[in-house]
Amino acid sequence: MEIFYTIIWDARPEIFTIFGREIRWYGLFFATGFFLAYMIMAKVFQRERYSVELLDKLTLYLFIGLIVGLRLGHTMFYHPGYYLSHPLEILMIWKGGLASHGGAMGLLLAGYLYVRKYKMPFPWIMARVAMVVPLTGGFVRFGNLMNSEIIGKPTDVPWAFIFTSVDQMPRHPSQIYEALSYWALFAFMVFYYRRGLTKGKINDYKMFGMYLSILFTIRLVIEFLKDIQVGFEQSMLLNMGQLLSIPFILAGLYLYFVTSRRQGEGREIPPAE
Repeated sequence: MEIFYTIIWDARPEIFTIFGREIRWYGLFFATGFFLAYMIMAKVFQRERYSVELLDKLTLYLFIGLIVGLRLGHTMFYHPGYYLSHPLEILMIWKGGLASHGGAMGLLLAGYLYVRKYKMPFPWIMARVAMVVPLTGGFVRFGNLMNSEIIGKPTDVPWAFIFTSVDQMPRHPSQIYEALSYWALFAFMVFYYRRGLTKGKINDYKMFGMYLSILFTIRLVIEFLKDIQVGFEQSMLLNMGQLLSIPFILAGLYLYFVTSRRQGEGREIPPAE
């Protein structure tokens, strides 16, 4: 394999240790993404005349749903045999092991429970959440980069990374591909939302459908450049991440092309005060 240039990646996952506890880049990036998403959502709620108190309650629901979904997704999709035999270890989230598809399911369930409790429109909630999720997702992928995990397949591209904590093979920096793709989707979703504000109407189903279909298509495509996560994927034509992405893509296309017709041009947005 001819190598033109490689980046030696030997970053440590820990930033520092305090009182015997490690503070990690992954946690910092996760918290940063979540905080920025909250700040943007606060602007959205205020612009559309919903109280910040409602957002605070939504944030709690979504945070719990996200964490539970991320953990259960990892344990049930990738290592079900082990965790069903060691159920208490499912609670040991500090040992690592989170799956984004489970997180997506957790967000959906949390959003559903929230709208039932507070009588908010579910499509409205999911469309606005969809706008900021890619922002947070991009930060999380940079956390994965700092952990030298979710690495790419061997390659000879000039920008290949050698993850020294894994092996000495130049590999695709798939975490960076995914992070930048998510941030591009975030920019597009913000553009779609702002255009809707200008027009005075936003089709919530179409907005949420676009998010689902585009984000999980990104995930499906980039998975071809990732190394396998678990051994049983070795003989699979599509890996677990790709198989789990397909239902989300189909659901997004259905929302965009079928369900969105019920809303016509979309829900009216009150003019700015």
